[in-house]
Amino acid sequence: MRRTPAALGSTIFFALAPGTVAGFVPWWITRWETADPMPAAPSWGTVSLRLIGASFVVAGVVVLVRAFVRFVVEGLGTPAPVAPPERLVIGGLYRYVRNPMYVAVLATIGGQALLLGRPVLLLYGAVTAAAVVAFVHWYEEPSLRRRFGADYERYHAAVPGWWPRTRAYRP
Repeated sequence: MRRTPAALGSTIFFALAPGTVAGFVPWWITRWETADPMPAAPSWGTVSLRLIGASFVVAGVVVLVRAFVRFVVEGLGTPAPVAPPERLVIGGLYRYVRNPMYVAVLATIGGQALLLGRPVLLLYGAVTAAAVVAFVHWYEEPSLRRRFGADYERYHAAVPGWWPRTRAYRP
């Protein structure tokens, strides 16, 4: 796949998948309405929690965009299972964690829970996390093993799936 079709496919998939999971569904649940006062706010304050939440949302979106771009530039494909990358994507943020997109989506949902003061989004995030972990374990990892063989096995053994390593992976 060439870069232009990969970029177009990735843009469409970005809107459909993370746009729905981390954007539309949280909006549907909360209508972006904040809880005032924030339930169970700590003594150091609601404003601090909202700022932490906003930071998580911004960081999640930045990581997500960077990971999608990496699929186009390095993988010559998309993150979508229907148009997978031609090459194993192990550069950029993927040198630190195997699943930066999923981590970013979950961070965005958690950030929205803090920003809006809506614990229901934490429950939604937990359900989403369970579904994502199951998808990765039962579909994505076996698919990557079949597609990329020993290269993926080495990468999988060296780079954690969910908690970033401190030093970049260098194959």
